[in-house]
Amino acid sequence: MSSADIHYLPEQPAHDAEIDLINEEAFGPGRFTRAAYKIREGGPHERAMSFVAVHQNQVIASVRMTWIAAGQGRALLLGPLAVRPAFKNIGIGRKLVAIAVAAAREAGVGAVVLVGDAPYYGPLGFQKIAHGQISMPRPVDPNRLLAVEIREGAVAALQGDVTHAALAR
Repeated sequence: MSSADIHYLPEQPAHDAEIDLINEEAFGPGRFTRAAYKIREGGPHERAMSFVAVHQNQVIASVRMTWIAAGQGRALLLGPLAVRPAFKNIGIGRKLVAIAVAAAREAGVGAVVLVGDAPYYGPLGFQKIAHGQISMPRPVDPNRLLAVEIREGAVAALQGDVTHAALAR
């Protein structure tokens, strides 16, 4: 298999069942207890900035984006990012992240936030958010709260409790 055999597409409703299976395979039942999942329960994800990787007409990886609010700030929460085991470690996840961040940039979004490993996401432009600046609805290692700032000041505007943007007042 070569990278030419993989196609990256905007997520469509027809992909939902395959995406659910990929996330179940990648994260198991514990995914429902994670802080980011709790936020995503608050409303729908932003399908226009969510993407899939397809090989031989099968979804093999997915990344979703969800609008969040924290104080006066708004951003997109990246995740879950999941790749089927047979396709891991060949750059598919990184490519999906790059595509999603580029879509956010093109749409004029100020920042993209995630909970993840700095060694993986750092080369993609993500940096640690200052400890105590935002608070997730469930415990999270503060070293794993990362953001890529697209518009100056967008990360600083994120303050306090993070919720799904649909729940923000």
